[in-house]
Amino acid sequence: MQIHTSIESIRKARRQAGKVAFVPTMGNLHEGHITLMRQAGENADAVIASIFVNRLQFGPSEDFNKYPRTLAADCEKLEAAGVAHLFAPDESLMYPEPQTYHVEPAPAQISILEGEFRPGHFRGVATVVLKLLNIVQPDTALLGKKDYQQLMVLTNMVRQLALPVEVLPGETVRAPDGLALSSRNGYLSEAERAEAPRLYRQLTHIRDAVRTGDHDFLKLETEAMTALTEEGWMPDYIAVRRRADLQPPVHEDDPLVVLAAAKLGRTRLIDNLEI
Repeated sequence: MQIHTSIESIRKARRQAGKVAFVPTMGNLHEGHITLMRQAGENADAVIASIFVNRLQFGPSEDFNKYPRTLAADCEKLEAAGVAHLFAPDESLMYPEPQTYHVEPAPAQISILEGEFRPGHFRGVATVVLKLLNIVQPDTALLGKKDYQQLMVLTNMVRQLALPVEVLPGETVRAPDGLALSSRNGYLSEAERAEAPRLYRQLTHIRDAVRTGDHDFLKLETEAMTALTEEGWMPDYIAVRRRADLQPPVHEDDPLVVLAAAKLGRTRLIDNLEI
């Protein structure tokens, strides 16, 4: 695997690589990321990954400086997964001057759910991903369903801006007990890790109830929030929404997804299940 720290170097490698699949990350990689890398390689001549901790998507109360930087371990995992090239720029390369031009996603899509609790987050995500896509110029980009709202925002950005890249979603990778793999899981204590799968079980209950004809979404959401609270969680939201735009369902045949975010101790976990 070749490691690139300049735009000129990664663009030269891309020109020589044939059909390219791209997986952007912030590092601190786990098996969910590696599964995306393997999926990316199924229909491409070369996989390019990026590792960049993006300051623009961190809120004032989120500690950018404490985000785990594990480049050496990440490189070993990427090479084992068959990744051909890693773009690992430093901040001065990505933002050599103050970033005064930004991508502004549709307000209705980023003022809800994660956007309500992390204002400005998706603006920062969309801006850096657009910049990375412009630098790497891949044929396809692999994005995980674990961050469902992020996937929606970026898919819509690519479509509306007519970017010459196909966004491919990757399924959420889970531990045997159902917990969605996440870099944040490392912050859980032993007791919290044992409790954490309850979030997935609540989503599974809602999914199964809706599939069997229960469309009282408010009741299902409220019951799940209460069940988590009673076990010491601090839920931000549990919501059944349309997959296309994450707005409340209107028609019975709308493809749906149930999404959740909740704090367990100091760790904020997110998850979702398509219905």
